[in-house]
Amino acid sequence: VQLQASGGGLVQAGDSLRLSCATSRRTASNNGMGWFRQAPGKTRDFVAGISMRGDSVKYADSVKGRFTISRDNTKNTLYLQMNNLKPEDTAVYFCAQGRGANFGAEPSLYSYWGQGTQVTVSS
Repeated sequence: VQLQASGGGLVQAGDSLRLSCATSRRTASNNGMGWFRQAPGKTRDFVAGISMRGDSVKYADSVKGRFTISRDNTKNTLYLQMNNLKPEDTAVYFCAQGRGANFGAEPSLYSYWGQGTQVTVSS
């Protein structure tokens, strides 16, 4: 399984970014998916998760109302739309494939991880 995250960059506070994660055709409709992030010296934290069909989502409290997770199974792609970015959102963002239908907050619920894409938000 290969997961390829992209779309990160350097932006100013209040700006928006959309991250993408290319998955395999099999993953696209058979697994829950999630986004995590890790800042330097910190743990890898849950950002958002989405069910196999995209009809159920979960968010970390810190991003609710600002971030939107979605998926297009016809394009084998997972997305994370990030609006009103804040300096504390600065981190490497990882997409992950859930074990089966899982898409919860615990990293142990995920079996494969992408390589990460850097998001840096300046104040």
